[in-house]
Amino acid sequence: MSRVTVAPCAARAIVRTHAPTRGPARGSTIARSSSIVREGVDDPRMSQIVKHGGIAYFSGQVGASSDDVREQSIETLAKCDALLKRAGTDRSHLLTAMVWLKDISDAPVFNEVWNSWIDKENKPTRACVQAELARPNLLVEVQLTAAIPN
Repeated sequence: MSRVTVAPCAARAIVRTHAPTRGPARGSTIARSSSIVREGVDDPRMSQIVKHGGIAYFSGQVGASSDDVREQSIETLAKCDALLKRAGTDRSHLLTAMVWLKDISDAPVFNEVWNSWIDKENKPTRACVQAELARPNLLVEVQLTAAIPN
C-alpha cells in the first residue's frame, strides 16, 4: 500500500508517492521505471511528460514570446499540442485541464482561444483560476492530462 502527499508549490501541487518501506528509505520518493515513463527530463525540477497506466501527465506550459494574453494563449496551446503528439495522444483524448491566468479578467480572451483549440466532441474537465505565475511576464499557464490510445 502506498500513500500520496500533496504540497502546494507556486500555483501547482507537487505529488510525492511514498511506499511503506523499512529503514532509512521510508518516505522517499519512488520511481518505478518498469511502469512509469518520464520524457523531457533535461529540466532538473521536472519531467515534461510522465506516462503511467495509459495516462499521460504533462508539465505546465507557458508562452512567453509576447505580452498579449491572446498570443501567449495561442503559443501555450501550440506547446501543448507538441507534447500531446510526443506522448502519442491528442486533444480528443484530454481528460483534465488546469488553467492559471495572471489576471482572471483575461478569461474571456483565453476562452476564445481555448474554444477554437479544443475538440468540441471530447471536452476535458477544466479549472481556471487567477494565480501569480513563476515569472512576471507570464499571463497564462496550462497543464493537461490525457489518455494514451491503444
